Order: sequence, then structure tokens, then C-alpha cells
Amino acid sequence: MEKIRLSKYFTDCGVMSRRAADAAIEQGLVTVNGQTAHLGDKIEVGVDKVAYRGKSIAPQSNERVCIMLNKPRGIVCTASDEKGRIGVTELCRGVKDKSGAPLRLYPIGRLDMDSDGLLLLTNDGELANKLTHPRHSIPKIYNVTLKGKFDAAQLKKLGNPIVIDGKETMRVTVTKVSDNDSETVARFELFEGRNRQIRRMCEFNGIKILKLTRVAIGKIKLGDLENGKWRYLDEQEIHYLKTV
Repeated sequence: MEKIRLSKYFTDCGVMSRRAADAAIEQGLVTVNGQTAHLGDKIEVGVDKVAYRGKSIAPQSNERVCIMLNKPRGIVCTASDEKGRIGVTELCRGVKDKSGAPLRLYPIGRLDMDSDGLLLLTNDGELANKLTHPRHSIPKIYNVTLKGKFDAAQLKKLGNPIVIDGKETMRVTVTKVSDNDSETVARFELFEGRNRQIRRMCEFNGIKILKLTRVAIGKIKLGDLENGKWRYLDEQEIHYLKTV
């Protein structure tokens, strides 16, 4: 049998994207036949034994699914957490293929532990790779409750570029949703999603965040999905994500 790249194997198994797999390999988290793997390694499927963080990785159902989860606050997005905190995959144990077999899903991107809202999970590595690639431009939309009352001009200024990890961010569109004397709900539309970007933008401007909720990814909207619940994306939604 022809050998395939180890990173592609992770994608084929629905575990993670190739980029994420390469990162895991670089961190020494992947073994092949008990030996630490290296970037560029190839394996023979069904012969070589692959493990990630000590857990065996094997091909699953060929059926690919994508679900939307309304992630609660306090839940981490990692598949496994070194501190023993509850991860998003534990909320999605009921996801199955058409035969009733359970599917192992992985989050596409992240929401930090203190944030809630729309999170996509899938066993389709190619889809995950597409949606997390730096060149992919699909807006992520958040409703953010800010402490204090801010007018349109102040919110527009809040969207100005800042430097994160030595690189300037793209401008962010920030508009008002509602306000009262003590709080303002603002909508942030991002095309980048740098690490804790909204929190760092607000911190840079001396503004305190009271709540941060992702409400949409492009045309995929959270809607009235209950906190902590999930649903399958329909064919139209998946087609949109694959073609946008």
C-alpha cells in the first residue's frame, strides 16, 4: 500500500486539519509505532500505529458531519485539557453517523474559556483546514457587552488596528446594538480572529468586557440554539462553508 503523509492521515481520520497536525508533530505530541514523529513522516495506513497524546488514532466512519455548538462560558475548546477542565467535545458525545456509530469531532478554531456562543465542530479535516487557513476570509461576528456607555464615534475608534504579537491587526467594524446608562452592547465583525483579539482591543482602549458572545460565522447564525446544546448543519450551510 502506498504511504501517505502523517498530517494527511490526521485529516482523513477526522482528527484535525493538516496545519494543526503539523503543529502537534512539531510539539512532539505524535508517535508512530511508539517513536516520536517528525514533520514530513509518511505512514502505511492499517500497518503503522499512530498515537496523539498517547491515544491511538484510527480511521473512523467515512461520513463527514459538521455541527454547531452554543458553547457555554467556562468550557475550553481543546480536545483534551492538561488541567482536567471540561472540553467542548464532552458536550457533543451524542453525535453519530447514519448507522448510529459515534463520531469523534474536533473544534474549528476556538472561543476562549470566558466567551460563549457559536462554535463549529467537525470530523471533516479538509473543511477544518479551509476554514482556519489564514487566506480564508469569512467574517466572525460577536455581540460584546461593554462596561459604560459609548457613542458611535467611540465604537468606531475601538475598531482601529492595534499591534498583537508584533503584527498589526486589520481594522474591525464595531457598531452599536443597544445601550443603557451603564452598559453598551456592540457588534464586532472580524476577518482575522487573532488570539483573544477583541479582549486585547478593549484592554488597549481601557474598556472592560462584561460578556463576549459569538453570534455568527458568515451566514451561519447561532439563532435560538440553547446554551450548551448542538445541532447538525444542514446541506445548504455546509455547502456555503465549502464554497464561500
